[in-house]
Amino acid sequence: MEQNPDPESGHRRPISSPLHVVQKVKQNLIFRSKWAELNGAMGDLGTYIPIVLALTLAKNLDLGTTLIFTGIYNFVTGAIYGVPMPVQPMKSIAAVAISNPSFGIPEVMAAGICTAGILFLLGVTGLMQLVYKLIPISVVRGIQLAQGLSFAMSAVKYIRNVQNFAKSKSAGERHWLGLDGLLLALVCACFIIIVNGSGDDDDDDDRRATSTTTRRRKLRKLIASLPSAVMIFLLGVVLAIIRGPKAVKGFKFGPSSIDVIKISKHAWKEGFIKGTIPQLPLSILNSVIAVCKLSTDLFPDKDVSATSVSITVGLMNLIGCWFGAMPCCHGAGGLAGQYKFGGRTGGCVALLGVAKLVLGLVLGSSLVKILDQFPVGVLGVLLLFAGIELAMCSRDMNSKEEAFVMLICTAVSLVGSSAALGFLCGIVVHLLLRLRTLGDGQSLSSFWFAQNS
Repeated sequence: MEQNPDPESGHRRPISSPLHVVQKVKQNLIFRSKWAELNGAMGDLGTYIPIVLALTLAKNLDLGTTLIFTGIYNFVTGAIYGVPMPVQPMKSIAAVAISNPSFGIPEVMAAGICTAGILFLLGVTGLMQLVYKLIPISVVRGIQLAQGLSFAMSAVKYIRNVQNFAKSKSAGERHWLGLDGLLLALVCACFIIIVNGSGDDDDDDDRRATSTTTRRRKLRKLIASLPSAVMIFLLGVVLAIIRGPKAVKGFKFGPSSIDVIKISKHAWKEGFIKGTIPQLPLSILNSVIAVCKLSTDLFPDKDVSATSVSITVGLMNLIGCWFGAMPCCHGAGGLAGQYKFGGRTGGCVALLGVAKLVLGLVLGSSLVKILDQFPVGVLGVLLLFAGIELAMCSRDMNSKEEAFVMLICTAVSLVGSSAALGFLCGIVVHLLLRLRTLGDGQSLSSFWFAQNS
């Protein structure tokens, strides 16, 4: 077989034939466990549904078109990477759109296209891979911890308070009883804890096990095999139909019409200044750098490079945004959430992609009537465990120095509500700590990488 040199390692590697590519795609889409992969697919919905629903209600985002394109994104990224790579809305752009009345759909799409173009260029030029190698692991963990805690705090807000997604505001405390009551959310949270535990796989064999402990272990494995996220999501769908029966009667079957979005010069300017500039640091740090690091931690046998992730995020939006699909990216929180609930292969997100595609083609934008009645407290529970799973990735700091940098980065990111500001402070603190050891027989060229090697 003909070979090409690997630009990063210098070794020669086989050129992929079409047959080899097909075999790799099939391998990436294999289900480790059908129920586990289906359950994992639900792990990202606590982030996806609230943001898309808010933009649909507040800005008339075409939900049908967004479902179709994000479904395709899910399937393709699952086939490429072989891991439960999430597809999430770009949160900063969404936040600007919801809070700013003059920031409409053309501005949202312009912001997504500009962000995508920059990420694509960083990917194809190899600059993103260079950035990935230079950023200290303690800073990456700080960003992950901040994002995880941010998700968890948003989840608690969803659980405790009634939400008005159209205005991105809370509307008073949630009642204990009811179809979207606080008691329902607490029961769902307890159910997930009983079924999934802390998220560790209990596969240790106890050779000294008695018949009693064997029965207990079988019972524990039976409980752990329950698709908790699927069951809770289906419960939410049933409750949504009960809460809004007229929404089902008003269904219009068939996809939404897909049109090219007309973007004026003013929309390009507003989109770049108000949307792209705040979104870009978050996309680079959380959608590329943190995702690649988390993928390496969870799936060390899979090749998920910063270059490829940056390119796929760019291509998704350079295509979809022109037709009105919500600007999307990958996210460490979504990956952690899907892993938490059992997602282990690309088949997890491919299955979710097929479901989105079918819903987009069959129901189109009329699906928003059901989503508007979906119990928000239930979504908050799913988001809570996704955030905790992401935050727990930061527990591998081996020294007080690494933990110090991580916590500085996290604190600034949370208090300042800016991942970019937290990242900058983390880099400065890391640099200052390395400078303290510069005189200990260490060369200037190697001191930065001492903590990263």
